[in-house]
Amino acid sequence: MSAYGPLAPVYDKFTSDICYEDFADFYEKVFRSRNKNVKTLLDVGCGTGTLTAIMAHRGYEMVAADASSDMLCIAQEKFSELTDVIPPLFLCQSMTELDLYGTVDAAISCLDAVNYLPPSDMPEFLRLMHLFIEPDGIFIFDINSPERLRSLDGFTSVDEDENSLCLWRADFDVDENALYYGMDIFTRRGRFWQRSFEEHVEYSYEPQELLKLLSEAGFTNSEICMNGPQNELGRVFIITENTSH
Repeated sequence: MSAYGPLAPVYDKFTSDICYEDFADFYEKVFRSRNKNVKTLLDVGCGTGTLTAIMAHRGYEMVAADASSDMLCIAQEKFSELTDVIPPLFLCQSMTELDLYGTVDAAISCLDAVNYLPPSDMPEFLRLMHLFIEPDGIFIFDINSPERLRSLDGFTSVDEDENSLCLWRADFDVDENALYYGMDIFTRRGRFWQRSFEEHVEYSYEPQELLKLLSEAGFTNSEICMNGPQNELGRVFIITENTSH
């Protein structure tokens, strides 16, 4: 599967409607409600680093990991001109190959990055999260609900401006329990247009299934939250704590 390569340069442009500040507010509300003193924060699947930058501006020492070197290059560029924040530690690592240089107080994963993990990889990912989050630390992530993914079967959309166009087509595979979507990306190069293609796969997870897997990995006090940012789009948040090692 090829993903987040050609898409990286236009990703921010075509996701400008996402209010990342709402996600940051939500995380901090959870930190306060669970009485967590968070200083070091891991952003898993950080993408182009928009949320990483927001959390860094709010005073967190950030570790930002993503499997796409193209997305991370853009994330690093965002911090190259900033002088009022602690630069994050950027790691080009997949979610099942995380290898931090220490532990963090908390971890977040935004915009259904966890849906990209096939079921066979989920236990290893949660094992690593349990390993690298401090005892009494907290992990907050979101998924696209199964209903949301199934509703996108056959869906197409187009995003465009004067220099780029993205055609998005989705199909839900019932046997694989996954949404496959292809993206044709056209970028203006002088008088010509360059065409690129990416394929993405998001696997469907029932929230209760994830709670069971979290428990098996050693997490406790897990909660399903249905009223976080973009809940109207079927976004479900999972909140869990690492109370033992």
